[in-house]
Amino acid sequence: MIKLEKKQVKIISIAIALVFIGSVVALALTQTGGIASAASSGSVGVIDRDQVMSQHPDAQNVQNQFMAAVDEVQKDFEAKSAGMNDQEKADYYAQCQQRLQQKQQELIDPLVKSVDEAVKKVADAKGLSVVIEKAAVVYGGQDITQDVISRLGKK
Repeated sequence: MIKLEKKQVKIISIAIALVFIGSVVALALTQTGGIASAASSGSVGVIDRDQVMSQHPDAQNVQNQFMAAVDEVQKDFEAKSAGMNDQEKADYYAQCQQRLQQKQQELIDPLVKSVDEAVKKVADAKGLSVVIEKAAVVYGGQDITQDVISRLGKK
């Protein structure tokens, strides 16, 4: 049932990359809770978290590490699944996917933490009481995206 050809491996790799990007966006959206009450008490900052994450000094290194992990898991799957029946292959494939998700989280967490710290420092320096994702703002707010990128570059 699960006999992977090169085309399928590429599709799986792309899907994993999309999951990686989607999880970054999801993390960004979960960090914006309690916006209404904070927005009414002071200045509001906005940030394009996707841009900050893509320009993070360690982003390329993390991406390279993740792609290496994907390659490793693919080779492992191909080697170990050769003698398995379809159900065993499907089960092992699910385990491989889970390992990749764990690796992805392990690699992303330090980036997210450093971005959050930089956002807090920039917001404190500018007197902002809340910072929200730029995509959620229809009008207003002080864009601090470049300030956060600059702060990350200084580390």
